[in-house]
Amino acid sequence: MMTEVMIVTGASQGIGYAIAQAFVNQYEVIGLDIGDDPDIEGLRFYQVDLGDTSELKRVFDDIHNEFGRAHVLINNGGIASLVKPIDELEIDTFKRVIDVNLVGTFSCAKYFLELNQGESYGRIVNMASTRAFQNEPHWDAYGASKGGIVGLTHSLAISLGDRPVTVNAISPGWIHTSDEALREIDHEQHPSGRVGEPEDIVRAVQYLIDRQNSFVNGHNLVIDGGMTKKMIYEE
Repeated sequence: MMTEVMIVTGASQGIGYAIAQAFVNQYEVIGLDIGDDPDIEGLRFYQVDLGDTSELKRVFDDIHNEFGRAHVLINNGGIASLVKPIDELEIDTFKRVIDVNLVGTFSCAKYFLELNQGESYGRIVNMASTRAFQNEPHWDAYGASKGGIVGLTHSLAISLGDRPVTVNAISPGWIHTSDEALREIDHEQHPSGRVGEPEDIVRAVQYLIDRQNSFVNGHNLVIDGGMTKKMIYEE
């Protein structure tokens, strides 16, 4: 039996790294990132700018020539944070975030579907964010891109109704991916009593890509320790 192929964008660090590392022994995992090779044993890595459509197409053509197929796409890569007041946020910078985060997600999905044509199943998981629904000041570009990803997820799930492909999103809240020490208040403010870890997202991915879970489709799974359900008043 041939090993199934998983493509993970943003695989160099953070959540993408954790996903690639978690599944490298179950799938032929292909990592895409503008950053450096994460040096995960067994990972096939391509350095690519997700905002460059022609460059992406070249990479997916190479994947087609090398593997001929793909079964799972984790659209995780993107510009993770950009905090700028609107009077300082250049329009070209805003467009760059949209190009990488939203257009990049669409482009990877489009090229993945070409690789998935004729396969018995396919799974697309798009990484959105709770910032698509609630936000802090000056995250306008990031919030807009993640809101677009949620909408795209809903639309693609309907558009692909005649194919054995599901399209779902995950909206992480605070997931700790740095070496920075956390405070007690960081944990305590979450109804779940702790800040999230990349493994929380890995477990959600495992659920959404399971071949048996074909009835889970067009869903946005919020993983935030309950924070989006918390009413906060200043005292």
